[in-house]
Amino acid sequence: MKYIGFLVVLTLTVALALSVSKQFGAIPPLAPLLDPYHGFWQNSFSEDELAEDILELSNLSSEVKVVYDENLIPHIFATSQADLYRAQGYITAKHRLWQMEFQTMAAAGRISEIVGPLALDLDRMTRRKGLAYGAEKGVVFIQENDPESYLLLEAYADGVNQYIDQLKDAQLPVEYKILNYRPEHWTAFKSILLLKYMTDMLVGDRDLEYSNLRKILGDVMLDKLYPEYPAGVDPIIESGHKWNFNPLAVTRPDSINYPDDQLVLDPLPQPEEGTGSNNWAVSGSKTKSGNPILANDPHLSLNLPSLWYSMQLTTPEHSVKGATLPGALGVISGFNENIAWGVTNATRDTRDWYKITFQDESRQAYRYGEKWEQTTFRVEEIKVKGEEAYLDTVAYTHYGPVVYDKTFNSNRQDVNFALKWNVHEGSNEQKTFLLLNTATNYEDYNTALDNFTAPAQNFVFASKSGDIAMRIQGKFPLKWKGQGKFFMDGADPRMEWQGYIPNAQNASTLNPGRGFVSSANQHPTDSTYPYYVFDNSFEFYRNRRLNSRLSEMKEITVEDIQALQFDDYYLHAAEALPIMLGLLGSEFEDDDQAKKYITLLKEWDFYADPNQKGPSLFYIWWRKTYSQVWKELSGNVAPIVLPSYYQTVLFMKNEPEGIVFDLKNTAQTEMASAHVKQGFKEMLEDMKKWELEEGDFSWANYKNTTIKHLVPQFKSFSVENVYTGGGSGIINATSERHGASWRMVVELGSEVNAYGIYPGGQSGNPGSKFYSNFIQKWANGEYLDFKQRTTDQTEGVLFQTILN
Repeated sequence: MKYIGFLVVLTLTVALALSVSKQFGAIPPLAPLLDPYHGFWQNSFSEDELAEDILELSNLSSEVKVVYDENLIPHIFATSQADLYRAQGYITAKHRLWQMEFQTMAAAGRISEIVGPLALDLDRMTRRKGLAYGAEKGVVFIQENDPESYLLLEAYADGVNQYIDQLKDAQLPVEYKILNYRPEHWTAFKSILLLKYMTDMLVGDRDLEYSNLRKILGDVMLDKLYPEYPAGVDPIIESGHKWNFNPLAVTRPDSINYPDDQLVLDPLPQPEEGTGSNNWAVSGSKTKSGNPILANDPHLSLNLPSLWYSMQLTTPEHSVKGATLPGALGVISGFNENIAWGVTNATRDTRDWYKITFQDESRQAYRYGEKWEQTTFRVEEIKVKGEEAYLDTVAYTHYGPVVYDKTFNSNRQDVNFALKWNVHEGSNEQKTFLLLNTATNYEDYNTALDNFTAPAQNFVFASKSGDIAMRIQGKFPLKWKGQGKFFMDGADPRMEWQGYIPNAQNASTLNPGRGFVSSANQHPTDSTYPYYVFDNSFEFYRNRRLNSRLSEMKEITVEDIQALQFDDYYLHAAEALPIMLGLLGSEFEDDDQAKKYITLLKEWDFYADPNQKGPSLFYIWWRKTYSQVWKELSGNVAPIVLPSYYQTVLFMKNEPEGIVFDLKNTAQTEMASAHVKQGFKEMLEDMKKWELEEGDFSWANYKNTTIKHLVPQFKSFSVENVYTGGGSGIINATSERHGASWRMVVELGSEVNAYGIYPGGQSGNPGSKFYSNFIQKWANGEYLDFKQRTTDQTEGVLFQTILN
């Protein structure tokens, strides 16, 4: 049987080597890959087969015990924090080293070192955004303001490096062997950079697109199609919340000068559709046990190895368990003996763009008011595998780096746009999680959050004492209404941010009367919040479904909360489909295929379960219709963003004969019904082809949820066609490539009960049985018992390791 496995792995490895050659232009040396003593064959063993009882580690003050449970989740017991995080670094590297390094190389704009010139443009963009620059600022900030945290970062790095130094060629993760490179030492800088990378994944801005829309539509139509507070907003902080502070004054300039031409530039990558999250907590007044229950499920790209790595970290003073981020210290979403917490993305626009007017082509100085300010330059040396290094000179202003200029994304001499972003300021997000891991109450939670700058997050909280809370935390610029929505003139000092909203005035709530707190990436507050809040991507469906269910539910149990995390109700379809069917009329009543689909849609209960066919039909019909409605707008050469699904449905419902549906370039006057009918015709064509070629169009089959390896070309290391329901805009937000990257439910009674799951496994080794063993449970809505362990528990222990 082992030799059959050998042949399978041999075939996959050779195929991957050829794929690397095709995609990246270089064939990795096959002899080392096929070497039975050092090559891929050594990666076919699972961790329990290679377990060691005692490992020698330098710089520990005392012995550290690591107990692995049956799912390969390590429970680390140390006598000091330095020992704990040194051990965390070592153990994490042992199972996720390649992932840790690959992600930080991506964040530093260094992928060209691994794969060659194919990644050069990506690396240039990353460097120009200034992620590494921001991490360097973070290093200095932490060293100067919190040397204790920096020592713990160095302890973690020391643990990673001791693992790397012990690593023999045979033990190298298989990705290093296929891509033909070796790991380098870890540093505190890399841990800080990793958290900046998470910011980049989660923050977006649409200044470019909105500037173009303002030019195309004018202010009146722009406000109509893209209202900042649409009808029916259901915010994170409960409507009617009383703000018990005196807000800082913000002065709006008398006149505002925006760039007045349409800009044909490629926007920076934005958070992908489907990126989001849910979290909530219910008070004991709504639960059967009388204990608060907290839930969290961050929605991110579904990748292997998984973004998360589960751990328990214990010292005599505290014990914390949950999801860690490989490369960062502590637990990011989890619980200890006294509290639980979780995070969702707050989708706040904290990146702004300024048009820079340079004095001359040398770019040595730029206009600022009546003066010329001096530019600084940062030369980015991008190493390229198989080629000479590429040198990219980036101009820096006091706003930040000039990302767009004549050498990047534009050949126009007058295009120079600088990026102002709070990531470029010194901060210490790592301290937030170090403090949350040891927190005991609401006051500790607030103290921890005061250190958090970016990315903006909604931090949910519950405690054993009965408190529940939500705080929207980040370092938020103090802006006048509309500031940062469009490109601004960098030569005008009035365009500057006017400071920051004080932490104490960030929107938050404690023990609201409704008995729950929740967030799902929607508007943070109602319109009474005294500061300007804007983002283009606020959610309108998951949040309303979630709040509706939490309002209705009583005598809530852990099982009820788990079922709610897996809720498949498709609210968008429930609101849009009846309108669409009404607008469709009887035009297709003589078409047998159309009648079949209409019957399926009319009988559908709006649950996007994997065996349902209604979701597939609606999904295609809606997208075809939506494209028809906005076809003229989307036909612009200049980049824009289209109106939201939610707003489009409101137009279809409230003004189906309105001007928004008329296509200006046609002789007739279109109404909503014309677009609905055309969308249906196109859906019929697509479905005819699908049924002929694929057959079954049940939702799971059509959606084809796929969990890809971090290198998408490594298809053999991915898992395709996961049988599960849900979708974008649904509480169970499992779409084709995105979904709940981690689900956690914690009940905080006298004994803490906790459950968690993520779509992957603890091991980063594709040859391990622990690489993807959680996926089926995750797809079914099942959980692992996440109760904390003690050192003397023996039930379910896979193996133990002593670090000396």
